Amino acid sequence: MARKGQGIEILTGWQGGFGGEDFLRQLVQRTVQQVLEAEMTSFLGAETYERNGERRGWRNGYKPRTLKTRVGELELMVPKDRDGEFQTELFDRYQRSEKAFVLALLQMYVEGVSTRKVSAITEALCGLEISKSQVSALSQKLDAEIEQWRMRPLTEAYPYLIFDARYEKVRRGGSVVSQGVLVAIGISAAGYREVLGCWVAESESEASWGGVFSELKQRGLRGVSYVVSDDHTGMVKAIERHFQGAVWQRCQVHFVRNALALCGRQQRPMVLRLMKAVTEAPTREAAKAALGVAVAELEKKAPKVARRLEESGEEILGVYALPEAHRKRMRTTNMLERQNQELKRRTRVVRVFPHEQSLLRLIAALLMETNQEWMGRIYLRMEEESGAVTEAIAEAA
Repeated sequence: MARKGQGIEILTGWQGGFGGEDFLRQLVQRTVQQVLEAEMTSFLGAETYERNGERRGWRNGYKPRTLKTRVGELELMVPKDRDGEFQTELFDRYQRSEKAFVLALLQMYVEGVSTRKVSAITEALCGLEISKSQVSALSQKLDAEIEQWRMRPLTEAYPYLIFDARYEKVRRGGSVVSQGVLVAIGISAAGYREVLGCWVAESESEASWGGVFSELKQRGLRGVSYVVSDDHTGMVKAIERHFQGAVWQRCQVHFVRNALALCGRQQRPMVLRLMKAVTEAPTREAAKAALGVAVAELEKKAPKVARRLEESGEEILGVYALPEAHRKRMRTTNMLERQNQELKRRTRVVRVFPHEQSLLRLIAALLMETNQEWMGRIYLRMEEESGAVTEAIAEAA
């Protein structure tokens, strides 16, 4: 909620977060507050503390106002001027076109539509003549906060890293292209999860991931001893080059899915049973023995699967370098996959982003909220296992 001297607040301070049931109400409340601030700026002819010859008055605090809507009660702070002349028409107009306004706000601030379109929608539904420059200023303030978060220094050691990517459609010129959204998550030495960053790239090439890893190092990333990801060639090569000496774990879920795709439906229960014996073995030695049994049993019944296990089965055994208490959570990229599903719930409304920056803006804002939630809860008890982690990884390297 806006307060004196605070100006227009951006998405990152929300209490409810993007993922909660309160998402829509929070979104509309913040956006309506921004419209009120922009309306006052237009009325005064100047921003807060701005001095110019065209200023027609000064701000004088706020008064609370509750607006009842279909998405819940919006707790707003209406700006006041010293002379008491400012009167907003937003509330009456909002009540008459509530449903359309909610949809427009969602389109404006979630889909990342062009600033010209935002101005047109706002004027049509609210009767507010917000200029393109004012709308651009809102985007610039949000982008500045997002960039500050994306480039923040990494001051702790992160022994464990998880990398993953997903793809979104972006409009470029007269065509629609697929762009990769690359995400990095770290588990700190204190045991907390943290979203280290997100990037939009043409693909998952070695160059793209290499650029990500270089940037993370420049921001202070250190102490990496274990990395889990899928087996995308570009990513794996970049990991080998930038994190020499760290244990690499291929995501077990991805590996099993790929193995199942190599056999018929009738063989799948058998493959799952044999793979479960590998992934749930108590020790690396037991897992290797179970892998050998699986290869032998599948050689005739599912030869393609047997070949895959023989060639790359040991790539899913890196997790045995970790203490047993850490293995279940660190053997897959499921944590990031679940987060990607949440991102998909938001981005599928958009379908095609107008440009790369609008895609990055939404993804980063969502991940910022996730990061705030994660930082309040310990994910792994690292201090109890620190000696075991160091010793086990040294032996596996």
